[in-house]
Amino acid sequence: MKRPYVIDELITAKAIAARIEELSKEIKDEFDGTDKLIVVGLLRGSFIFIADLVRELDMPVEVDFLEASSYGDEIESSREVRILKDLRGTIEGRDVLVVEDIVDTGFTLSHVVSLLASRKPARIKSIALLDKPTRREISIKADWTGFEIPDEFVVGYGIDYAQRNRNLGYIGTVRFN
Repeated sequence: MKRPYVIDELITAKAIAARIEELSKEIKDEFDGTDKLIVVGLLRGSFIFIADLVRELDMPVEVDFLEASSYGDEIESSREVRILKDLRGTIEGRDVLVVEDIVDTGFTLSHVVSLLASRKPARIKSIALLDKPTRREISIKADWTGFEIPDEFVVGYGIDYAQRNRNLGYIGTVRFN
């Protein structure tokens, strides 16, 4: 049984929607002229972000998923990145956008970008909804970031604590009782 906790709203649903609209314009400009952008979502935390982001991208996109884990049901990263589900399609010679929910230590994003780069895409860029730069242990930064947040445990908008709270429409901080 997990400890009891409360959730305090950190980023509103309205702020998230506005930021995604801005980011989608920048991404469209970056990949202008591509025949089809492959959007690679890192499951599970990014699924809502991906859905909202691709709906805002007025360009041809293909969506694929990769499931990587470094947390399990814990609130701290194990720093060991495991690939639980790989891509279904090939990315060789294609433009790729990796979509991550949150970058904290940097281990997951670094591992995934290296793995995908080894598959010889034409271009590979990354976007993270949230960034916790004070937690960084690996020198990596997403090409685009939705919001920089303090070093607090967050849930909502696809991000969970022990498989709960993914369905919140906002990002909230977890305060344990």
